[in-house]
Amino acid sequence: MAKVVLITGGSSGIGKSIGEYLTDKGFSVYGTSRYPENYSESTFPLIKLDVTQHDSIQSCVSELISKTGRIDVLINNAGVGITGPLEEIPTNEMKRNFETNLFGPINMINAVLPSMRLQHSGLILNITSIAGYMGLPFRGIYSASKGALELITESYRMELKSFNIKMSNIAPGDFATNIAAGRYHAPVLENSPYEKSYRATLDMMDSHVDSGKNPLLMAEVVHKIITSKNPKIHYKVGAFLQKFSVVLKRILPDLWYEKILSRFYNI
Repeated sequence: MAKVVLITGGSSGIGKSIGEYLTDKGFSVYGTSRYPENYSESTFPLIKLDVTQHDSIQSCVSELISKTGRIDVLINNAGVGITGPLEEIPTNEMKRNFETNLFGPINMINAVLPSMRLQHSGLILNITSIAGYMGLPFRGIYSASKGALELITESYRMELKSFNIKMSNIAPGDFATNIAAGRYHAPVLENSPYEKSYRATLDMMDSHVDSGKNPLLMAEVVHKIITSKNPKIHYKVGAFLQKFSVVLKRILPDLWYEKILSRFYNI
């Protein structure tokens, strides 16, 4: 029997690529979208879901279990970007980002756990970010929300081990997707002390996404993890230098690493 896979944020970008790839590999794939009616061309079914709404999460999970009887794999892919000087980002936007990037995945996990416990099996993959391994200038909230999800996964793994439920993080670098279009940008304020450096950072970030890796690479890694007997805790996917930056942070003195990042961002 084909494994049932649920992918949050499956209508575009990385989620769509993963869904199409797993469908071709014979998995029974279901994606989600806040507006599934806008994606009638999707090659796999989309269920309505807003990960920031508890009722929506419960409805999505219940609908899928009623259709298939089980959920074998949950991929927490839905997420949003946010940029801006920490001094200038409205607090409500910071909270909104954490609602999607951290509490959304936590609530999705908790919603599927009862079913997976009954099955005595399950795999949960959390799509985080290489940015979650370091505090980046003008991306501090994004780094914090994704870094928190990385640590939460480590805790969940130990708590769920006795139920044969496995969990891993996949931290992508820059991929060629439309993530920049949905990102919250704190406005570049005229006469702000951060105006010049923040504007330059935004331009740099957009160019990195445009020249990023093919999302198919993420799909291939996801398939490898799903078919693995013992998935690792952390996976990093992307350009060599982006993955190597995580290694450097681990081995270099903090001030050295900070100087490297500051030089890269010209601040």
